[in-house]
Amino acid sequence: MLMLPRIARVCHRVGTAAKLHTSAPALGLLKGLDPILTPNLLWALRAAGHGDEIIIVDANFPAEEVSKKCTTGMKIELAGITLPEALEAICAVYPLDYFIAEPARYMAPTEGALPPLGQEVIDASTAVIAAAAPGITVSPLERFAFYDEARKGFAVVQCVAERRPYGNFILTKGVVGPDGNDLKP
Repeated sequence: MLMLPRIARVCHRVGTAAKLHTSAPALGLLKGLDPILTPNLLWALRAAGHGDEIIIVDANFPAEEVSKKCTTGMKIELAGITLPEALEAICAVYPLDYFIAEPARYMAPTEGALPPLGQEVIDASTAVIAAAAPGITVSPLERFAFYDEARKGFAVVQCVAERRPYGNFILTKGVVGPDGNDLKP
């Protein structure tokens, strides 16, 4: 049986400074894939079935604890990557479920509004999802309900460079139709 390493990292280094993937040359052995999509991340996205949930989280999320309760037990770290960058790469290959009311959910505070930086990351991430999956509803999920739901997920992807609060999403996998696109009702 193939055993994958528990943690995958992607970071392009020039000298002592880390650069984000957008300035990195397209490295790897596959064409047309964002280099953010590490082997372990691609495996998790492909292995997840219809209805499975991928949890994509910020640097402050308790990813180690939550991932141990997930289906695969996988925590995939993306070093130097923000949440919107990760979502852009993931949503390019991961179909969202158009057959359910809330296929994309983000962590919301128990009480009150999101802090300004939290609103910033949610707005940027929601725009990425809207561009990749037009018509998909992005909904808030209360913080502690989010933790409970995340523990039932398939795998956790932690964006180590995402320091803004509440930068946490749950994406429910849909179906790729015969035409190669997201299957819609």
